[in-house]
Amino acid sequence: MPGTSKLDISTLESRDPFKQFNCWFLEAKQNKNIKNPNAACLATCGLDGHPSCRMIQVGDFSDKGFLFFTNYDSKKAKELSQNKQCSLCFYWDHLDRQIVLKGRAEKIKEHESMDYFSRCPVAQQIKSLSSVQGKIIKDKQELVDRQQRLAKEFETTKKMPVPETYCGYLFIPDEFDFWQGNQDDIDDRLRFRKKHEHEDQELVTPGEGFWVIERLGA
Repeated sequence: MPGTSKLDISTLESRDPFKQFNCWFLEAKQNKNIKNPNAACLATCGLDGHPSCRMIQVGDFSDKGFLFFTNYDSKKAKELSQNKQCSLCFYWDHLDRQIVLKGRAEKIKEHESMDYFSRCPVAQQIKSLSSVQGKIIKDKQELVDRQQRLAKEFETTKKMPVPETYCGYLFIPDEFDFWQGNQDDIDDRLRFRKKHEHEDQELVTPGEGFWVIERLGA
C-alpha cells in the first residue's frame, strides 16, 4: 500500500545506491498498478540556461549507469552536447516513491547503439526510423503515413537499417535521492552521494565503496 513503508538507513536493503535502486525498481516492476516502471523524467539544460524536461524510457541499467536512446536532432541531444550535466527522476505513485538522480550523460559507442537497436521490437524500430523529432509537422497523419510506408517497405526485410540520427547515452549518477511518502507521518528522504574529503561524521553514514548516506528533511 502506498504511504505505509518507512525508509531508514538501518533498514536499507543495501548501502550501495545502485543495489538499493534495483530493489525498489523490482518492487515497482512487480506492482500490477505500475504500467511502466522504466519511465523517467530527464531534465537537461543548454547554454541558454533554460531547463527542459521530458519523459523517457530507460532501456537498461547496471552499476555503470542508466541507458537511454534518442535522436541526434532532439532537443535533449542538442542540450546534452552543450552540457552533459542532467537529472533523472523516477516516480512510482502506487508505491509513493520517488528517486531523483543527478549526474552526467555520456554518449555511448555507435556499435553499442546499433546492437541495442537490432534487439528492439520491429514496431519500435519503425517508430525510430519514422521519427522527425522536434520538427514542425502539418498534422499527426503525416507521421502515421510515414510509419505505414516504412512498415510496408520493410515487411519482408529481416534487418532494418539503423537511423543515422539514432544514438544512445549512459547516464552516470553521482547522487541518488530516495524519497518515501508516508500518509500518516513525515515523509522519509535518504541521499547517497560521493564522499567529500572532509566530512562531518555526525551527519553522514558510510555506504559501500566511495558512497556516503545522509538523511534529508522532506
